[in-house]
Amino acid sequence: MVGWPGTHVPRLGERVCDKKMYDWKHIVHKIIHFVQTDSIMPLIPTDPVDRLTGLLERFRVQADLFHAGPLCGLTHFDAKVGRGFLHVLRRGELVVTHPPHSGAPRKIKVTEPTLLLYPRPLEHQFHNAPDEGSDFVCASVDFEGGVRHPVVAALPPVLVVPLHAVDGLEQTLALLFTETERVRCGQRLLANRLFEVLLLQLLRWLLDHPGAAGMTKGLIYGLAHPKLARALTAMHDRPGAAWALEQMAQTAGMSRSAFAAEFKLQLGISPAEYLLRWRVSLAQSMLLAGSSIKLVSEKLGYASAASFSRAFVQSVGVSPRGWLQSRRL
Repeated sequence: MVGWPGTHVPRLGERVCDKKMYDWKHIVHKIIHFVQTDSIMPLIPTDPVDRLTGLLERFRVQADLFHAGPLCGLTHFDAKVGRGFLHVLRRGELVVTHPPHSGAPRKIKVTEPTLLLYPRPLEHQFHNAPDEGSDFVCASVDFEGGVRHPVVAALPPVLVVPLHAVDGLEQTLALLFTETERVRCGQRLLANRLFEVLLLQLLRWLLDHPGAAGMTKGLIYGLAHPKLARALTAMHDRPGAAWALEQMAQTAGMSRSAFAAEFKLQLGISPAEYLLRWRVSLAQSMLLAGSSIKLVSEKLGYASAASFSRAFVQSVGVSPRGWLQSRRL
């Protein structure tokens, strides 16, 4: 029988009579050392990980209630820069239509209480019965950073989810509907916060059901992966850390080759490319808030402002200063 280096493992039936020869503490120590340093697969962390807070703290979401009650006939919703929509159909039926070449289905028929999320600006129309109509609560949703928001970029143009499919919505919806039925002090403010809770619950559910978004890869799939989510969450929480492939893989509890291959399969891009995009998205928000290029480069882990500028150009196509000037025009 082959033993660990420096040890002798007794054969079946062999008498163990030399206590010094079979030093079991030494054998166990060798095994632990092998697993921690020489094994192909690192030890897998088992602690739960919060996959959303790091994202939504850096790129916030704000909802604003603008309608509660029936909608009759044809209702048109314009596409405005940086603005999405969250509609909750409480009862009734409707047909939703979208312009051609928008990326969304041309027509969707909804026959049960349903949540419709438009994460990006998209013109759409509701076709309801001309008399009784359907009962809705609707809010505009502003994602900080607009299309640069990582969640916005990861979602399809429209997400249609029956309310019964998402566990835990009942209490939030009950409070939301109660608040919108009659005017009370703080009604609008409370309804806005409840819409944000509703959106967070939807995103949480989506991480456990990534196929429901109608997409086959992207950030949602990465965060739904039990190992990749650890590396992604760590990068979101500590974007300025020295994230070499080895550190990412170790955080995920995978070998470098397995991590790189699985990351590309689930997200569609390499770990290095994702880290670059994440850092540049953060940099854009910091620059818009007034931070200097030097400060941004330091906070995001770049050796110098010049190396940060090169990375920015690689991702965006223009220099940080050029991009900032174009945003101010």
